[in-house]
Amino acid sequence: METKKVLITVYGAEQICASCVGAPGSKDTYEWLQAAIGRKYVDDSIDYEYIDINEPPAIKKHQDFVERIFEEDLFYPIVFVNEELVAEGIPRLKTIYQELDKHDVVQQAE
Repeated sequence: METKKVLITVYGAEQICASCVGAPGSKDTYEWLQAAIGRKYVDDSIDYEYIDINEPPAIKKHQDFVERIFEEDLFYPIVFVNEELVAEGIPRLKTIYQELDKHDVVQQAE
């Protein structure tokens, strides 16, 4: 049985979100998520990408979403599991884990 890859995308910026005083930076959150998810799940089936909202890649879906972040004053970092927005601002692991479970990501053996 072939497992499908799950893509976790984190949109953020070097500067901490003005409404998220005291929160870690986006890049720190991105690295923290990788470590936390790696402890709970077999991450062979998980890919990660970080999108800097001040310098998004020349990919339409990323540019469109970055535009939405600024238009709607969304809090960042913003975390997606595949196409599902699962966290805005300070992410909660429980919510992200629930989404990974929906995609049948295998958990580490205890």
